[in-house]
Amino acid sequence: MKPALNTLRQRRPAGYIRRQNGMSLILVMMILTIVSLLGVAGIQIAMMGERGARNDRDMQVAWQAAEAALIDAEFDIYGPTASVRRSIFKNSTDISKFTAGCSNATNYVGLCLPATSGKPIWLTIDFTDTSSSAKTTAFGTYTGRTFSAGGLGIQPAKLPRYIIEAIPDTEQSDLSATPPKYIYMYRITAMGFGPRSDIQAVAQMIYRY
Repeated sequence: MKPALNTLRQRRPAGYIRRQNGMSLILVMMILTIVSLLGVAGIQIAMMGERGARNDRDMQVAWQAAEAALIDAEFDIYGPTASVRRSIFKNSTDISKFTAGCSNATNYVGLCLPATSGKPIWLTIDFTDTSSSAKTTAFGTYTGRTFSAGGLGIQPAKLPRYIIEAIPDTEQSDLSATPPKYIYMYRITAMGFGPRSDIQAVAQMIYRY
């Protein structure tokens, strides 16, 4: 006679609790750690992208301000309306109003002679100086044009500024004469500012009258 099936099974004592071997817990913790790291990395990438986009926007504001200053300088030299300094530039053989180190005299602010040695003058002038003794010309000073800056919103922290150098135009000057008869062209260097004054862009162009 065969014994009953239940008599072949080992009976568990009362109060028996099956012990966990711990592998599931370790796997879950590893997965949570990996997911957390991926989340942190995603946040950092998103923040870097946002920061990069903001920096690009601020530099674009500064570049546009610098380009606006170049246009204002062009109006200063020869614009559709009369400028108080038109006669200075029209006579492109007379540079008596241009000063070494740049002038800050009334009606002649920002008029410069090029450096004869060392760094170019536009690398030595302080474009951030907005005082009454500044040697750079603020946007609209001689043209009467306006430019939004220093207010609310995304706009330049301060007005863009420029200088104008009189440099010899060797293509049009008569260098064979004694003394040589120089005709001058004008090199304009402008600095624009972003939403913060430490965000700066410099643009430059040559203007022949």
